[in-house]
Amino acid sequence: MSEVSWSGRGKVRARAIEGGVELTIDEITTQARVYKPLVYEFFRKQLPTRPRWGDFEVEIRVEHQGEPPALDLDNLAKALLDALKGHVFFDDAQIARLLCERVVGKGDRILLRAVKSS
Repeated sequence: MSEVSWSGRGKVRARAIEGGVELTIDEITTQARVYKPLVYEFFRKQLPTRPRWGDFEVEIRVEHQGEPPALDLDNLAKALLDALKGHVFFDDAQIARLLCERVVGKGDRILLRAVKSS
């Protein structure tokens, strides 16, 4: 598969990949509710996609420097899944596998990958 270019120039960037989407958010805040409108508006304005039926696998990786942020991963996952609803899949009940992790990285960012299950 050829490399697909990233869309977006602000905090949110994404690209369509085979069977789904990859997304990065170059910001971490303890307020998970910030992410739903941020990501939803990104898809609406910069990367219009059509939702698909079927099961999906979603991986969310929070990378941070220094002390881990006081961010509840379950709340972050819910906000991000709600933002993807209607753009990547029709309903978050289509999520068959969900992996959330917080790791030390090179910077403060969130990486998300949502793909159809095989």
